[in-house]
Amino acid sequence: MPKTVFSAMRPTGKLHLGHLLGALRNWVDLQDKAQCIYSIADWHALMSEYEQSRQVRGHMTDMVLDWLACGIDPKKSIIYLQSDVPEHLELQMVLACLTPLGWLERNPTYKEQLREISSRDLQTYAFLGYPVLQAADILLYKADAVPIGEDQVPHLELCREIGRRFNFVYKTELFPDCKAILTPVPRLLGTDNRKMSKSYNNAINLSDTPDAIREKTVRMITDPKRIRKTDPGHPDECNVYSYYKVFAPDIEKDARHWCSNALKGCVDCKKVMGGRLVEHLGFIREKRAELGKDKNFVPDVLREGAKKARAIAVKTMEQVKEAVFVRS
Repeated sequence: MPKTVFSAMRPTGKLHLGHLLGALRNWVDLQDKAQCIYSIADWHALMSEYEQSRQVRGHMTDMVLDWLACGIDPKKSIIYLQSDVPEHLELQMVLACLTPLGWLERNPTYKEQLREISSRDLQTYAFLGYPVLQAADILLYKADAVPIGEDQVPHLELCREIGRRFNFVYKTELFPDCKAILTPVPRLLGTDNRKMSKSYNNAINLSDTPDAIREKTVRMITDPKRIRKTDPGHPDECNVYSYYKVFAPDIEKDARHWCSNALKGCVDCKKVMGGRLVEHLGFIREKRAELGKDKNFVPDVLREGAKKARAIAVKTMEQVKEAVFVRS
């Protein structure tokens, strides 16, 4: 088992089902197995949201409430705001000196977001270099494992390469290789069959009302080969069926049967799933509302988390400066 686990999320909007399956369930399970450090990555958020930067703080509070409602425990895990630990940017500066431009330009997520997101200008120095800050986030705590979705695997490999390059250049073994911890459901598509993302407006959010959940579910794209209700469906090609595997495993076989044999139309199938999602997210929504009553709770959690995170980060930066400036 890993000794230290690190992960982070950008506060750029509401958390959705993809975050729950791709990260949060894993985060909760890991709390009793390792030292877990979870960061609200507001500097990362600024890289893409610099024109709407005032919204980041509100998203930050919402994010922490969702984390806590899903089971992240500040008594077990370190929860903190990235910008409260200045050593993140210090280490980023050192690592930026070592990272070849070619490594960053080949980053598949960077190219995908430039292609898909037209509402903001992402062709900036900071956005190109955000994997360097991501590496600094992980290496600062010498994490040996990072729970991620499969789409983040290239980022983690780049982090390993940057850490290895630092160790090689400065003849040290300061930074360990970090491995990926993938979830059983590493990727959940959005309502339009693309990657579920706040940026694509195709997400079912953890904080959505029951009516919003049902409405979004009914709009989901289903089997493109099924034209009429009387046509047999193809469950393995239908995004809605993939939701049954995760959120309604007790009736997954029934869903396959009524779809394959045209016993139920796609709209009815989506209504059933909408009801299941409402049930699934009900506890999270109630817990979140309860925690939100105390306006001091989230700031107190982040303040204590930052103290603990800085205690680790300061020691690492002392070792980094020793390796860079003192050792021969």
